[in-house]
Amino acid sequence: MERLINELKTQIAIMNKDNGGKYNLSEQVLDSLYSVYPFNKFEYVIAHLISTDTINLQQYLDIRNRYLERNKYLYVFEITAPRTFGETWAQRHLSEIVPELKRPSTNYDPDYSGQYDFWYEGIRIEVKASRAVRRKSGESLIIKALSRDSTYGFDMNFQQIKPACCDVFVWIAVWRDVIRYWVLSSDEVENNPYYSKGQHRGNVGEGQLWLKETNISDFDQYEVGVREILPKIIEKSKSNQ
Repeated sequence: MERLINELKTQIAIMNKDNGGKYNLSEQVLDSLYSVYPFNKFEYVIAHLISTDTINLQQYLDIRNRYLERNKYLYVFEITAPRTFGETWAQRHLSEIVPELKRPSTNYDPDYSGQYDFWYEGIRIEVKASRAVRRKSGESLIIKALSRDSTYGFDMNFQQIKPACCDVFVWIAVWRDVIRYWVLSSDEVENNPYYSKGQHRGNVGEGQLWLKETNISDFDQYEVGVREILPKIIEKSKSNQ
């Protein structure tokens, strides 16, 4: 979003220079603009730029395509219900990229009662997902969503972690422009210095883990590419034995 705003500011300056400051598209005006989807301040600015021949249609399409490329996963931030994102989207996403994983049932595990999300040849797998959002921002998720190269501080919280209920964790982290994956054994999670036990009072064995710009590099050793997820799950399950 920052790049788009700066790009439009440059074009607004050109428009004002060519038109003697006839059009007032200051931040104050744009922020006070009454907007109803899909008409907003960005559409308002672009309409002015095209109508004044500051940019042509092809330039607009180039701006649009660059924005779409930088924000290919922005739609994930439109999911406002935490449960829908953390369970429905994350589980479906992992199932699509690693189709070998099976939905657990008592046919595979007689003791299964919803403790984990996937099953693979005796390995119990739990999926956790989070999104990188700008810290200390009161904006909506889609506005405070960050790209991977953003310099803003961010919060990414993996919640309701229960190491005793699975063998391996797959963590899915979403930025505007990239999705990253970490695979950890349950022991690696439980013994991690950033793992905080007792997220909810009375829920024994449950905790949470915060990733921030200050500690995310400490998890580089657990990061994998899409094609490495299943082999790493198998490897990590053996380390728990």
